Amino acid sequence: MLITDTSDAKTQLAAAAPAPAVHHLRQTLLWPLRLMPTAHPRHAHRGPWQVLRDLGDASPWREEIDEYTGSSDRFHERHYNEFVSFLPYVQRFLYGDGRKDRQAGTDFGSDSPMRVFRRSDVAAVRVVARPGDAPITLQMVHVDLYFFFDVDVVLLNVEVGADDLSLPQAQEILYRFGRAYPGGWDAHGQALHCMSSVEWLAADGSVLSSSDAQQREAFMSHVAEHRAPRIAAHWAWLMRPLVSDHSDEPGALRFRQIEYYRMPVMAYLALDDPRGLSRADFVRLALVSGAADPVVSGAGPLPFAEDSMVDFEQRYCYDRFWVNAGAAPNTRYLCNGRALIVIGDAHAEFFCCRDRGVLAQFRHQHFLLFLIAHFQKAALLMYSDRLVEALRSLDIHDVASVKRFKRAIRASFEGFLRFTHRYWFHEISEQAQVRALSHLCTTHLGLDPLYEEVKERIADMNTYLDADSLRRQANTVVRLTVVTLFGLIGTITTGFLGMNLLAEADSPLWKKLLWFGAILAFTTWLTVYTMVKSKRLSDFIDALSDERHTLRTKLGVLARVWRPGSD
Repeated sequence: MLITDTSDAKTQLAAAAPAPAVHHLRQTLLWPLRLMPTAHPRHAHRGPWQVLRDLGDASPWREEIDEYTGSSDRFHERHYNEFVSFLPYVQRFLYGDGRKDRQAGTDFGSDSPMRVFRRSDVAAVRVVARPGDAPITLQMVHVDLYFFFDVDVVLLNVEVGADDLSLPQAQEILYRFGRAYPGGWDAHGQALHCMSSVEWLAADGSVLSSSDAQQREAFMSHVAEHRAPRIAAHWAWLMRPLVSDHSDEPGALRFRQIEYYRMPVMAYLALDDPRGLSRADFVRLALVSGAADPVVSGAGPLPFAEDSMVDFEQRYCYDRFWVNAGAAPNTRYLCNGRALIVIGDAHAEFFCCRDRGVLAQFRHQHFLLFLIAHFQKAALLMYSDRLVEALRSLDIHDVASVKRFKRAIRASFEGFLRFTHRYWFHEISEQAQVRALSHLCTTHLGLDPLYEEVKERIADMNTYLDADSLRRQANTVVRLTVVTLFGLIGTITTGFLGMNLLAEADSPLWKKLLWFGAILAFTTWLTVYTMVKSKRLSDFIDALSDERHTLRTKLGVLARVWRPGSD
């Protein structure tokens, strides 16, 4: 009987099988950044979008007049479907209330808490995943900046698309494209985990900017000097005129990294046969871990330990439409918080429809629920950073520093209250799909525990300030009480006499002024001296009123009023 090893045969068959084809790929990157306070006095009390708007032709960004604030001719059914997917308070956040003041004729809908700016000079992006790979050109759908009223956070949104890719190519693009800077370099000096090359292309095919991920020394020296990462050249170029706060470039708007350097990503993949993907393929897509080794692709092993993936389907998959029926059969949603992936059949018309189908939902409802979750997380991290910075700059021996600290904490507390009532939602929709995906995303991001942690820290700071204010008020009351008590002795004494001690009513004016000045100086000195000694005098008053103390003890407390260093 001939016994053969079937494992090698399965590996060879997997290697020989063609990789699944991705007929259409959409990738959306969402990069949350913290806006830093401007030092320019002209910009101190203006919104960042107003500063960007005022730059005019010096900036490639233009405020986007969307379908809700512009002409009704641009408003399509997909926009209506997007709008009605959300609850009323979320609608007001996303679109404004749309009211019109009939007397003033002002459109308050244009004052939505969210402002969007778009640049249109980038038509495509050419990427190379690994050295030696053929370049792939992705079409640029749009590049946007999202600003939010009263929250110093900006979100960069980049959406790209491509047709006719293999699954490994799509996986590598999802894994490598959204990296703010290299994660490291191999022994040959090649950048790890990010694209080997990225080039932004204009409409005529010319290169607008390219990546510098291979310049290891530039990134290392920047971290050594600034203790902050250096943003890769192509991302820094895309953000201009916004500049990194740690760069030497001048800029009215400056930003800092607030989350992990790997940008949150959404992806839409239309495949020939979604059922043909292996469990390992779904794991790699859900966790955005890149393509498998070409030798063991297809039915290859899981990218992580089997024990850690036992509950993969329960934790990361939304399988309500993962059936061979319906308008978009075999549609599966994968979510790990930082990534939201939808996979479906390229031959299903509803799955590929950009007006009413899954593609439209992906670009509208699903994008907005993803944006809300990551905006909330970025805002919470921003408030946490503010507390750390306020504490780091506090010098309790410097009165000006203490005042700045108090103002910073009060401002954070007030801002957090406004954020809670304006932007913090537990439920954003009653539609089952939107609600489920939103819960899946927020649960993986850990928004509720993060919110409670930041809320508790800000409340602790505010409680400390309140307690400190009460302590200072109590000390002031004690000092005033001591001064009043000792001043009461002289007041009652002179009042009991019922007359002036010095009969100077008929004296010349100069003499009366001289006496007035002398008494004023003495009274002022006595009052100030009493206030200086008020803490020790209050201790004496406490001891004097305590019947448990002997006369000797009380006199000892009185003697400590003039003893140096008795505090």
